[in-house]
Amino acid sequence: MSRDIPVLDLTAWQAADAAGRAGTGAALDAALRETGAFLLRGHGIPPELTDRMRTQGRAFFALPATVKQQYAVSRPYDNGWRGLGALDVGAVDGAAGTPDLHEAYHVGPSHRTDDPAYDARYYPRNKWPEEQSGLRGTALEYTGHMTRVAHSVLGVLASVLGLPEDYFTSRSQRATWTQNVNWYPSLRTVGGVAEGQMRVGPHTDFGTLSLLDRQQGVGGLEVWNEADGWFRPPFEPDTLVVNLGDLMNLWTDGRWRSLRHRVLAPSDAAPDEELVSLVYFFETDPDTEVVPLSAPTGGGEGMSPVIAGESILEKVGASLTLG
Repeated sequence: MSRDIPVLDLTAWQAADAAGRAGTGAALDAALRETGAFLLRGHGIPPELTDRMRTQGRAFFALPATVKQQYAVSRPYDNGWRGLGALDVGAVDGAAGTPDLHEAYHVGPSHRTDDPAYDARYYPRNKWPEEQSGLRGTALEYTGHMTRVAHSVLGVLASVLGLPEDYFTSRSQRATWTQNVNWYPSLRTVGGVAEGQMRVGPHTDFGTLSLLDRQQGVGGLEVWNEADGWFRPPFEPDTLVVNLGDLMNLWTDGRWRSLRHRVLAPSDAAPDEELVSLVYFFETDPDTEVVPLSAPTGGGEGMSPVIAGESILEKVGASLTLG
């Protein structure tokens, strides 16, 4: 069934024999060809840490706007705070509409090279709020787990494709990534919604994969495929949603989809509903030339290679509506 979103248990995968992995791999491959997402359990992220990360993030958004502005992003690919309406992700596909109804706080890696200009371009420094001392330690602990999980998932995906397990991770030792805390304020808070406006408009992510810890809500996540159109993926507590991004779609030459998804607007049916999502966007080393895999491993669409970092920067810039 096209709406089937399989569940990968990392712990079970690591213990499985070849036959067990083959069955799981076939289910993943089918879902990634059709929709581009699956659920992940057995990831080993402590629930207490996830709760703490969400609580710390929500507390940051509760700070006065004048305080948050001190930690605002200053250019398209940057860490820090983006205010309500600063992004219109649909613009990347040439479908600019109304600004997205969420605030975001971005954290990135601490990689450094001998080239300050390169570091400033691809590894912008984090902006830690002095008013909230607990956020830094929590975020560093949480993103350490997320990076570990991303590498584990990339190993599984390489195996599903019949590639060496380190095919993607060997090119991701200095990967760019962004950890978002997204706050979706309530309808009562924003005061109203323009026609067509959403918490996050329809889009695909830019990197190799994204890891989402979501809260279930009326104005929540929807995903898309050609057979069904828009539908709500299953929600299972303590799992992550894994979705593929544009770089993985290109790397597999169209065999696997970059998940098209959106987050619905706050609803009249739940005017006080507010949600906080934790979204980890993983890319690859910025200087990696992403060369589409040849058939039959790749999908045979004949896509053109890109330099990973340049591709990401171009798309992030296109999604920005405000400075």
